[in-house]
Amino acid sequence: MKKRTIENDVATVSVNEFAKALELEVLSAGRGEMRLESISVSRPGLPLAGYFKFFDHKRVQVIGNAEHEFLHSIGKEISKKNLDELFSRDIPCLIFSRNLEVGEDTLKCAEKYGCPILRSGKVTTVLINEITIYQNELLAPTKVVHGVLLDVFGVGILIIGKSGIGKSEIALELVHRGHRLVADDSVILKNINDQIIGKAPEKIRYYMEIRGIGIINVQQMFGPGAIRPEKSVDIVAELSPWAEGKTYDRIGNEEIYEEILGIDKLKIVIPVTPGRNIPVVIEAAARKYRLKQAGHDAAADLVASVFGNAE
Repeated sequence: MKKRTIENDVATVSVNEFAKALELEVLSAGRGEMRLESISVSRPGLPLAGYFKFFDHKRVQVIGNAEHEFLHSIGKEISKKNLDELFSRDIPCLIFSRNLEVGEDTLKCAEKYGCPILRSGKVTTVLINEITIYQNELLAPTKVVHGVLLDVFGVGILIIGKSGIGKSEIALELVHRGHRLVADDSVILKNINDQIIGKAPEKIRYYMEIRGIGIINVQQMFGPGAIRPEKSVDIVAELSPWAEGKTYDRIGNEEIYEEILGIDKLKIVIPVTPGRNIPVVIEAAARKYRLKQAGHDAAADLVASVFGNAE
């Protein structure tokens, strides 16, 4: 499997990109970008009171009603002093929830250290949850794979194989049969909470390259029901040219797995020969996977039946 792995312990995003993703208002862009190293988000109650022991400056800081009212209650001079100390710690940004008012002193102090200031109309707990989800995906371990990812009967199937073996043509037939394309040619895989999620690079999302025809847009050609933005990977289907003398699994009682970002995923190797209906085989693999999840295993039933008869 052709791939490259990206370790996302640190991510740098522009303030505008961050604000757009989370529907935030930019009050001050500060340094213009943010260095994100933690999926956690903090409400800086203790720091605003002047206590900075154990303070984690890597976290995005969010001010809600409680922190906002506290700043007003401790007096202007103490408030400015503690905010200055907070901004001097090089935090990624400071976000105000509930469309709370942001004073000029706060903005000036933030600009002094280049700290971005943003605001949201959402309640604090909802805002924190959305930031956590965003950062969890952004900082998740990532792998870029050459292949095709589809949703077939609700099962995420990642089709891999040598260039020119027909991955895109098989995917096109599956889309024609009513299944949904997630990504063609380049698939971004992320380990999010021990689940492998795949999607397409934004610039080539929903495009396919079909030899002899060229580039097509699946969404425009087949409609919005033919695509989906992302899907968990359940099966890795490797297309392999038929090799004389090579042994292929004919019963299916011995499963093999492909390790993706530390998670084992069921792998099937499908031999490709002229005239073989690979899309139907992949549909059968998806149906078999769903049946097995429901407790039905044809191979195990057959083996039990044969041994039962032998006795």
